[in-house]
Amino acid sequence: MSAMTVGKGKRPRDPNQLAKWIVDQSTSEAPEPAQEAPPIAPSSLSQYMAAIGRKGGQIGGKRRLKTMTKEQRKSVATKAARARWKKER
Repeated sequence: MSAMTVGKGKRPRDPNQLAKWIVDQSTSEAPEPAQEAPPIAPSSLSQYMAAIGRKGGQIGGKRRLKTMTKEQRKSVATKAARARWKKER
């Protein structure tokens, strides 16, 4: 997919990019399509996504604790404890 297109080969939305795309198409000077990236092994992809998710979760939890009041943290902890003890083993 070219950098000038949007989605699955659609024309650009930006008027300036659209004008350039039309000129390129009419003069046959369209840029070469970009090379496809080599496929990533599923195991390495899942490891990468897991690492990214962990990083976001770590940031989110810290930021959430900073923005919550003491009463809000207490109510969340109480709710979590009730949910844990409610489960049957």
